[in-house]
Amino acid sequence: MGDILIVDDERDIRELVSDILRDEGYGTRTVANSEQCLEELQKDPPGLMILDIWLKDSRMDGIDILKHVKSHNPSIPVVIISGHGNIEIAVAAIKQGAYDFIEKPFNIDQLTVVVRRAMETSRLRRENSELRRGDAAAVEMIGASPAFNTLKSQLDKVTRSNGRVMLTGQPGTGKESAARYIHANSGRADKPFVVLNSAAVEPGRVEELLFGRESVERGLAPGLLEQADGGVLYMDEVAEMPLGAQSKVLRVLTEQQFTRVGGTDRIGVDVRVISSTNRNLPAEIESGRFRSELYHRLNVVPIDVPSLSERREDVPRLAEHFIAALNRDQGLPLRRLSDEAATLLQTMAWPGNVRQLRNVIERVLILGPEREDIAAEEVPADEGKTNGSSQVVLSASLATLPLREAREVFEREYLMAQINRFGGNISRTASFVGMERSALHRKLKSLNVVTSTRSGARVACVGTEEDA
Repeated sequence: MGDILIVDDERDIRELVSDILRDEGYGTRTVANSEQCLEELQKDPPGLMILDIWLKDSRMDGIDILKHVKSHNPSIPVVIISGHGNIEIAVAAIKQGAYDFIEKPFNIDQLTVVVRRAMETSRLRRENSELRRGDAAAVEMIGASPAFNTLKSQLDKVTRSNGRVMLTGQPGTGKESAARYIHANSGRADKPFVVLNSAAVEPGRVEELLFGRESVERGLAPGLLEQADGGVLYMDEVAEMPLGAQSKVLRVLTEQQFTRVGGTDRIGVDVRVISSTNRNLPAEIESGRFRSELYHRLNVVPIDVPSLSERREDVPRLAEHFIAALNRDQGLPLRRLSDEAATLLQTMAWPGNVRQLRNVIERVLILGPEREDIAAEEVPADEGKTNGSSQVVLSASLATLPLREAREVFEREYLMAQINRFGGNISRTASFVGMERSALHRKLKSLNVVTSTRSGARVACVGTEEDA
């Protein structure tokens, strides 16, 4: 996709333009009518088209071909030429999405300048597309915990299909990274990965952003669906989408066609849709804020992305990954995570999940002292665990309890944190806290602490009366 396709019914014009452009170092192809043009577009899309408006013995004229190109190959710049040109034709062509208009007989210098600029536009579009694909291909899934392994196994299975995937989980768990992993390891990896952040778009602009628009005053602008053709459209926080847009998205998923805002032509696309949400969509449906039909269309393969509290074993590995990435990308110090700091990170509350952990690591690297190891006191434990010194800060509820009850609450919380840190492994927990395994089991039973499986991991929690 780097040559120039010349479409003109006059053989002399085709050959003249081709010779001029070949002298400038461009590769060219020439066709005489719309049928040949569409065949070439299907076989190998060019980097640029030079298109005559009037085509004898053709089913479509130049404007019709232009509309087709803008619908099916919107990244290809089209330069219109005509010997019967006037200002009305030029304006009509530009409004339909043409890059520029040149009237016959044309000036050779003008032709080469316009072609040079249009080819530069084509090159930049290709590079941007390749960069987007490269971002997806560079996605790494970091972890080794049971919850992470369950997630990765599910993701690997869906990469082999084109089924729609619904990713659920708390904010910051890495739902977009999971979507990019699916794309990068699928048969669509060399096609675009396009993101619609439903929560960040004004309600009145969702339809125009998705479907594009066309008007006499503002011309043609392809939407995200056209940009994602052949690849993946990732709809982030889909529960935030307005009801009116939901019904139109449902129609697109059903028909694989849509109409631009202000337009009349039906445009077909081949797009795999991956969506995500941190909300309870059945509850949103019950309250009338989300369409049941759309939910069932999107929720073909549901995958839950576990929170960081469900994969605490992965915290040191993730922290080391962020240290290396921040050193590589921002030049921050390449420091080692001490065992004490790793232990503290594993036992902290992470309401913001992986995103919050990355922010904490970045803060430590920016503000920390110039020494090799990251010490535990450098970790900003502002979740009420410590005050950064060796003193323990008591919560108001704990401070008001008698010693025996306070000790029981502390032991329960401490042991639950350690069990979760080691992914439910009682043997490793017992070794770390300095207890025999049988003694730990007795202690857990007396504290009414049980373990249960959640997202593929063993998680400690307070038992019910039935568990006791």
